[in-house]
Amino acid sequence: MEHTDTAQTQGGDTTVTPGAQRRVLVVEDDPTIVEAIAARLRAEGFAVQTAADGPAAVEAAESWQPDLLVLDVMLPGFDGLEVCRRVQAQRPLPVLMLTARDDETDMLVGLGVGADDYMTKPFSMRELVARVHVLLRRVERAAIAVTSPRAGTLRFGELEIDHAQRRVRVDGEDVHLTPTEFDLLVCLAHTPRAVLSREQLLAEVWDWADASGTRTVDSHIKALRRKIGAERIRTVHGVGYALETPAPAADGA
Repeated sequence: MEHTDTAQTQGGDTTVTPGAQRRVLVVEDDPTIVEAIAARLRAEGFAVQTAADGPAAVEAAESWQPDLLVLDVMLPGFDGLEVCRRVQAQRPLPVLMLTARDDETDMLVGLGVGADDYMTKPFSMRELVARVHVLLRRVERAAIAVTSPRAGTLRFGELEIDHAQRRVRVDGEDVHLTPTEFDLLVCLAHTPRAVLSREQLLAEVWDWADASGTRTVDSHIKALRRKIGAERIRTVHGVGYALETPAPAADGA
């Protein structure tokens, strides 16, 4: 079963040992919604704790050390964006944000403070559980990738991608990427200049088999461009995206 796999959080701060339950902290102030999410995740084999406001969420994240955070944006005390900032400052972990507003600006702000994925209410419990599993599998794959033969450093002009340390530098300066942004950049970098469709990126980065999340890809690409430079990612309208690389020098140059 998936919840008994070995996994490691981004940054290597917490390890889930074989046989251990993965821990999910659900932060939502609506009692009906939070209990429904918690019940479904427990039925899937996860250990679940809940919090109903911003301060309680940060305290629970620090004391309980969850493997993943399901986080509503609108909360008493302070909102989910501030919770995400504070939790990610303690230690990186995957965050699935929930919002009642279908607003791309809200989505980009959430991604900008460290969220990995985003769902708009009302949502399917089945889809929420699927996304939780996907995020945790990606954490595990990231841990494995660090020790793989491909875990070297890729350089494209002034863009440098360090697999082993999961670090990115532009013009010699460190650039902070969320785990999803890093995985998306690496996916593009493995086939530089080649155009990858949104569906390919969903399958490779998010493990989604359908085209229902293409807006998620577009939003992450926008956030990634802001951090590494818009000119480094080319859009092919109606198809997908490609990582632009410096043109090779002409013979005799």
